[in-house]
Amino acid sequence: MFILYDLIFIVFALIQLPAYLFKGKLKKSFLPRLGVLPVNLNLERPIWIHAVSVGEAQAVKGLLGELRKVYKDKKFVISTVTATGNKIVRGFANENDFVTYLPLDLSFIVKLVVAKIDPLLFIIAETEIWPNIISALDQKHIPIILVNGRISDRSLRGYQAIKFLLKSTLNKITACCVQSERDALRFKMIGVTEDKIRVTGNMKFDAASLNLTLEKQDKLRSDLGVGQEDKFLVCGSTHAGEEEIILKCYKEVLSSFKNLKLLIAPRHPERSREVEELVLRFGFEAVMVSGLPVKRGKRANDVFILNTVGSLINFYEIADIVFVGGSLVDKGGHNILEPAIFGKPVIFGPQMFNFRDIADLFISNNAAIMLHNASELHGSILKLLNDPSEAEKLGERGQELIALNIGATLRNVEVIKQVISGH
Repeated sequence: MFILYDLIFIVFALIQLPAYLFKGKLKKSFLPRLGVLPVNLNLERPIWIHAVSVGEAQAVKGLLGELRKVYKDKKFVISTVTATGNKIVRGFANENDFVTYLPLDLSFIVKLVVAKIDPLLFIIAETEIWPNIISALDQKHIPIILVNGRISDRSLRGYQAIKFLLKSTLNKITACCVQSERDALRFKMIGVTEDKIRVTGNMKFDAASLNLTLEKQDKLRSDLGVGQEDKFLVCGSTHAGEEEIILKCYKEVLSSFKNLKLLIAPRHPERSREVEELVLRFGFEAVMVSGLPVKRGKRANDVFILNTVGSLINFYEIADIVFVGGSLVDKGGHNILEPAIFGKPVIFGPQMFNFRDIADLFISNNAAIMLHNASELHGSILKLLNDPSEAEKLGERGQELIALNIGATLRNVEVIKQVISGH
């Protein structure tokens, strides 16, 4: 089976290679993904944590901090797949940590990397199933723990279709720490034995945390030219197809609410120029946040575009209303906890299948607004602008929900300690 898997993986990689070269995505990740690591690497049986991209990297930050307290003398390896995830990790890694990219899941590559790193433990954030890596670790009797595990509706269908292939790989995982009872049931449905599954909760509730001082908040609003009398709408993690909806809505809202300011943060900052063209087409002045602050004065026609990675949470903190993207198009939504922790009223669309449990929790507790379609965005924003008391209550209920659901990180640490002590 693994020979066939290698062949399929190689064919797929060759097909994708020209696109990656054209987009310039390989660069620093190229050699590590081929298994080329520093010659003098000496990690002394580290704990290896894998977080594929930005969301997973932010979720494991707290876990890494807690593990440092328990395993004070241990070094850590943190791997990602995406460059944006890698950048986030480098922002909180220690100088003794080894931050790298996950090797391509080809048997001859992963065996070399696993032998070179020789981890004490391998931790997978969320649900990254790489058969060759899992098998290489299993062959060396290195325990594997999945944390923050979840299976979306779409993934469930795909996994069930290849359950006969996945089952043996999944059961090489020592423990599956999942977000909810629904996820536990889904892991059972795709073949994981019940004794390996623990429902420990969602670490993203723990990852949501206060960030800026009041002084820094005031400075950030001042840099943008957003005054005390203004309201600030932040549209985070947007995708193609959403920015046009947002700009059309913003133009309509401005006709009755002149003091509303807008910031759009595309999920992929490399799309910033594309968003800029849209902003100009709608008759606004596009302002890239990376160019601020400058002495430019306050201009009514500005629309801000966040074209950097890792700072969106700062803008959530100074927002008055937040729309979370990936939810009006078929992307599955993004993390609504980041703005909710600051008590912000949060709006999102109907496509939240990647965060279904969190979205359902917020809606059932009247702690956020879910749109049924794009046309409802205009009315929802106006409702919050015209009823500040209701906007405040919405934000307060969101904060209360987060407070009630924290603790997954420490529960995962307990499972990790049990697994390590058992090996």
